[in-house]
Amino acid sequence: MTEPAAPPPPVDGLLAAGRRNARILAHAVSHPSHAPTPLFADAPKRWQRLLPYAVVVGLVAVFLPVTHAVLMNDYDVSGGLAGAIAVAQTVPLLMIAHRPLQAWWIILPADVVGGLFAVNGQGAQAPWPWTPPVMVAYLFLLFALALRETRRTLIGVWLVTGAAGLVLGRFFSEESGGTHVLLVVLSAVVLVIGGALRERGEAQRRLVEQETISEEERSRRTLLEERTRIARELHDVVAHHMSVITVQADSAPYRVGGLSPQAREEFASIAASARESLTEMRRLLSVLRSEDATGERAPQPGLDRLQQLVEATVRAGVPAELSLTADLAEPGRLPQTVDLSAYRIVQEALANVVRHAPGATTRVSVSCDGADLTVLVVNGPPSGPTSPVEASGAGGHGLVGMRERVRLTGGTLDTGPLPDGGFRVAARLPLGTKDPASP
Repeated sequence: MTEPAAPPPPVDGLLAAGRRNARILAHAVSHPSHAPTPLFADAPKRWQRLLPYAVVVGLVAVFLPVTHAVLMNDYDVSGGLAGAIAVAQTVPLLMIAHRPLQAWWIILPADVVGGLFAVNGQGAQAPWPWTPPVMVAYLFLLFALALRETRRTLIGVWLVTGAAGLVLGRFFSEESGGTHVLLVVLSAVVLVIGGALRERGEAQRRLVEQETISEEERSRRTLLEERTRIARELHDVVAHHMSVITVQADSAPYRVGGLSPQAREEFASIAASARESLTEMRRLLSVLRSEDATGERAPQPGLDRLQQLVEATVRAGVPAELSLTADLAEPGRLPQTVDLSAYRIVQEALANVVRHAPGATTRVSVSCDGADLTVLVVNGPPSGPTSPVEASGAGGHGLVGMRERVRLTGGTLDTGPLPDGGFRVAARLPLGTKDPASP
């Protein structure tokens, strides 16, 4: 049995929609959309943060005496009443730097009251209901509103302004020039310009925030990729040692005579555990390897291939020199992890020289004091413009990869620019079995 179709949602009538929109606009006009913070509170310089306050003080200093004089001379308002109206119409302009909507609540009623008192004394050609200083000051107020409030609030303010002018227009004398229509037109222009500037500024801020988030995500992704790359390389190192353990444990009963049954079982258990560890490491490697990555069949490089790396850098246009004793270049002389990390650090440092300091004289020094291996790469200032050319075989992530490799071995890394415009990379890699997580 088919279920009956759901009834269509009710459609508001014209009156209901009008009442709903009127409530929305009334709420927008009566509730500020932002905290009472200065207009340029986030500006980097102090004078920029103080600029809005200087502007509003200047506006009050100009419009207060002008409004008072115009009311007295052109509209025959008494001095005391003209002063009170002028204060109510201009002094709230001091609030537009941080509370423009609240200032509008005060200034618009004051402008309406001022128009009512000015109607009896207006001359034949005197503008009414809005006097010239009132109109100019009101446009400044609307511009400040447009820079802070939402589009819905601006529409509500514009409608209330037009309605107030139309109501006052019923007292309008045909012999005088009306300004209620002019203010409606000018206020619409000012609100549109100010609103466009505000929305453009908000779009730029959102773009900067998104770029900041993207940069953070990019840095985090780079770090994860480099750690994954290091883990894949270490798999080969650890797998080699586990394979040696397996072979030694399996062959021990044949190489060592007179073993008891308990010892034979112990060697068999060691070999089984080593094989199981190798299996788990292969599973881990399959998780770390990306979908488009292929397994590397070449052996991991070490200091024995450092001379080839420096020669490749020289061919790329960087005059590089290598200082390395012969015993450090012998395979098996150093722990495999330290050997691989030292090679990769030099590789990334030379790649950065090629990218960012083309033609710079570079010195590579690797030394050992028995406890630590010290890797030092120093380059001078570039002799030519920066080039996008990369060193052969450089596929890491620069300083990020260096830090991770030094952290892996429990060493330290010191990098920074030199006074002559060059750059220095110094890494200390312990040769012992220090836990990288320990201080």
